Amino acid sequence: MLKYQQIITDILYDIKQGILTQGAKLPSIRELKNRYFCSSETVLRALNELKYQHIIFSIPKSGFYVLSPSNYESTEDTDLIDFATAIPEKTMFPYTEFQHCLNQAIEVHHDGLFSYGMTVHGLDSLILEVKKLLEQYQVFTKKEDIVITTGTQQALYILTVMPFPNEGETIVVEQPSYHLFNRLLETTGSKYIGIKRDANGINLQQLEKIFSEHRVKFFYTMPRFHNPLGTSFCKKDKFNILALANKYNVYIVEGDYVADFDLNTKADPMFAYDVCNRVIYLKSFSKIIFPGLRVGVTVLPNLISKHFLALKRVVDYDTSLITQGALDLYLKSGMFHSHSRMLSKKYAEKSTILHEEVQKLANSSIIDYTRPNSLDTKLHIVLPPQINIETLIQHLLIKDVHIKAIDENYLINFHKENILKIDARNTNQSLIAQGVQKISTVVTEII
Repeated sequence: MLKYQQIITDILYDIKQGILTQGAKLPSIRELKNRYFCSSETVLRALNELKYQHIIFSIPKSGFYVLSPSNYESTEDTDLIDFATAIPEKTMFPYTEFQHCLNQAIEVHHDGLFSYGMTVHGLDSLILEVKKLLEQYQVFTKKEDIVITTGTQQALYILTVMPFPNEGETIVVEQPSYHLFNRLLETTGSKYIGIKRDANGINLQQLEKIFSEHRVKFFYTMPRFHNPLGTSFCKKDKFNILALANKYNVYIVEGDYVADFDLNTKADPMFAYDVCNRVIYLKSFSKIIFPGLRVGVTVLPNLISKHFLALKRVVDYDTSLITQGALDLYLKSGMFHSHSRMLSKKYAEKSTILHEEVQKLANSSIIDYTRPNSLDTKLHIVLPPQINIETLIQHLLIKDVHIKAIDENYLINFHKENILKIDARNTNQSLIAQGVQKISTVVTEII
């Protein structure tokens, strides 16, 4: 995203969120220049564009101000339709139930608050509950192979920097992919190679070429409900990828962060088909309970465990005892199962509406959309090359539709597709159809 476009997008978002209200003075040109590390000309270009759209106005020798909301708010609906946030609506979080579990965990584990580093694997009782939960996803493993981490991000960091028994050096990652893993690879100076993933999956011949020509440490993939594409591998693709991993002595790191929401009981994770201990399985609780819970689950092959646990101990001693204890109680009580079923049902309804509406959009315009076999609350559409994504996002924000650019989901040096990503997880169900219709309107206007 160009700097002036980023300034426009951020100002529009602040206005929609009420951070900048009617009549509010915008930061000075100097402040914006320093904030975005750009020139005064870049800032002025952004401000003049907003002024041209009658969103802000200027007062000579004073600065720029927010115009009346009536000049930029939709006359149809003033509610922001959020197709950008990848967490559930706040009303769906189990505040009361989990607060009870937190309070109880403090009572049960109060002695553990006065010591460090007792459970590098994780709380023993929680691991037993997690083992039972994983079996519902067809992940059958031994108790000692399960490690509780401070979110899956910690597991990805440890796996990235630790040595592997195959002595590989290069990490292969789908593109687009989880944005923080992209940044992790870049900031740690790791050797990496991106491989394109689209609605049809990945090119297995290209994957084999990469495996055969490089000393590959592991391949990071999201077989189910890919982030940000929303697609899933078929069973045949999972077997083929595993076969290549076995052939070339490559490990697979499988991110299965929303396994709870797959209503297809026959859609097993890649781990379920692994007979050679090649798959490292990652599970998150961020999207189903609270993002701030920061508890993840990692299932490790025996040959990986020793180095992983040694590094985890020096990184953080152990994962928060209280949050582990609360999650343990939440699982034991059956509240997790009840909450998961409710959320899965709600997401299935949202997913159906979203995909049906986007299918209508695809049928009536020139966008490219492939309906996946398993529906997720997120999806992607491929736009024609003449449409500038940032311009589209800015026009949508004026119409109260918030969408984020997909740039962050790519490695810096990887070719970016002209893709619009949409996630209805944080969108009121009644507004999904309206949001897609606004997308259709804006796409038609700017073609």
